[in-house]
Amino acid sequence: MILGATCTRNCGFCAVNSGAVGEPVDALEPERLAAAVKRLGLKYVVITSVDRDDLPDKGSGHYARCIRDLSDASVRVEVLIPDYSGLELESVVEVGPYVLAHNIEVVRRLQPIRDGRASYEKSLATLEAAKVMDSTLKTKSSIMLGLGETAEEVYEAMDDLLDARCDILVLGQYLQPTKAQIQVVEYVTPERFKEYGETARKKGFRHVVSEPLARTSYKAAEI
Repeated sequence: MILGATCTRNCGFCAVNSGAVGEPVDALEPERLAAAVKRLGLKYVVITSVDRDDLPDKGSGHYARCIRDLSDASVRVEVLIPDYSGLELESVVEVGPYVLAHNIEVVRRLQPIRDGRASYEKSLATLEAAKVMDSTLKTKSSIMLGLGETAEEVYEAMDDLLDARCDILVLGQYLQPTKAQIQVVEYVTPERFKEYGETARKKGFRHVVSEPLARTSYKAAEI
């Protein structure tokens, strides 16, 4: 995770520290990240971050530098980005990540549990715009289940993601990090996860992970 440990947003399901301003950006982070990956001998790396609405470019330029330095080290890079748009998104896409992920997080009706600066439509727009910028780019999104959504709402979200030309879908069970976050409404059965996964594949996603403990980056390299 890059760009510090303080998020400028405050979603109801997330236990990451939040504040109006994040830590100063470490200009040497891309270089140190590449050195660490090389020392560990990694071939596939997932980069994510907190939201940095306090920065002029929301941190997109820093993402681009990290991707560039890792690509120079012959590493495949997957990025899980905030809801970038316009030049913010373009600066990330143009340096060629192997996979670009951005999460809609929950079905349309439950979006109010996200920070008010996020939205279902904005997240779909991020995924769709990335494909417009580079039609060969693989895109991914995830949905948390167990928050009171219906099967019909999950299927609607699948269709909306496919309309945004999303390639990879991850479905996982929401787990309450601490008592300060919203509570779990339902523990979805493994059988239901399997049904959702089968339906998603039939609908046309290139790759699907649908398991209770799956998260966006679960088995990322294998997928």
